[in-house]
Amino acid sequence: MIRAKKLSHSVAAGALLLAAGGCANTVDRIAQIGEPPAMAAVANPTEKPDYRPITTPLPAPDPAPRMANSLWRPGAKAFFRDQRAARVGDILTVNVQIADTATVNNTTTRARTTEETLGIPGLFGLETQLGKVLPQGIDPTALVGVNGGGNFQGEGAVEREETISLTVAAMIVQVLPNGNLVIQGRQEVRVNFEVRELTVAGIVRPEDITATNTIAHTQIAEARISYGGRGQITDVQQPRYGQQLLDIIAPF
Repeated sequence: MIRAKKLSHSVAAGALLLAAGGCANTVDRIAQIGEPPAMAAVANPTEKPDYRPITTPLPAPDPAPRMANSLWRPGAKAFFRDQRAARVGDILTVNVQIADTATVNNTTTRARTTEETLGIPGLFGLETQLGKVLPQGIDPTALVGVNGGGNFQGEGAVEREETISLTVAAMIVQVLPNGNLVIQGRQEVRVNFEVRELTVAGIVRPEDITATNTIAHTQIAEARISYGGRGQITDVQQPRYGQQLLDIIAPF
């Protein structure tokens, strides 16, 4: 009983917090009626609450040998300074070209038929007493009979086609001990009352960056790419909060 009361109190507290958050969001949205959606301020991505430095298994760094009276620096790719992004704060361009097509068809058919018969012709002479319990007469060789059957047939199909062609500038926010670069970029474009957001993050190798300081999204490890938006059109395309809540908790 006590645990049930504690659970009910926890559920009530969670509902109140959810209602408070929803009310605050609703008040903010009502206050912005007639106004275009606000754009986020440009800020240091490492200072965001959800930013976490990346740690990966790395080999031991090789010491760079020093060569006196030499114009060539070991590890350098040219006599002149490389203009590609290589340090924290440098910017490079990410080309996102996604053209995915997937078609999956599954068909499953299953059938099963079982039949079991159990008899006890002799059981220490007690089988003769069954006639008293069942006066209509019995057959000791067929006391129990079980049969069953089942059929299952399922079909499924998935067809997906996605095409995305975008370009976004990203900034180096971390240089790993093995020389790989952690990049993070964000782009917002507001058209009338709709803001389109594009974010990209991941790990790249310096040698994969081209001479024009660009890199393809297929060369980004642990890539996180999102493209979406917010505004009046997005609000119309989304179901209401009540409908979303019912979709989550409704058992049928």
